[in-house]
Amino acid sequence: MSEDIGKLVLRVGTGVLILLHGIFKLQNGVDGVAGMLTAHGLPSVLAYGVYLGEVVAPVLVIIGLYTRIAAVVMAGNMVVAFALAHMAQLFSIGPMGGWALELQGMYLFASIAIALLGAGRLSVGGTAGRYN
Repeated sequence: MSEDIGKLVLRVGTGVLILLHGIFKLQNGVDGVAGMLTAHGLPSVLAYGVYLGEVVAPVLVIIGLYTRIAAVVMAGNMVVAFALAHMAQLFSIGPMGGWALELQGMYLFASIAIALLGAGRLSVGGTAGRYN
């Protein structure tokens, strides 16, 4: 049972923290992301994909439905964030001595862990869910 509780804590903690970024974008739009995309020669319409990675996927992870797929989407969202907004900081140390991208890294690696571990029994999909 402690394994399933650990998966629940990881899912809910990571999902809620990423979802808060998505809620901000729902309230304020994705113009900043669109600008970064066009600066890299990509179509600005791709900015709406952030809603999948920061709203839909975290909600699915929190409730434990299609958890592995949703976690892969969140990890992909973080890889895109690294590429668009954080490449200059990739090998930097922050003012407190940690990696400058430790928050983004934590989101990325937690999402990968969720994708590998699945949702566990304490989820809507349960352990019988094909993608949980």
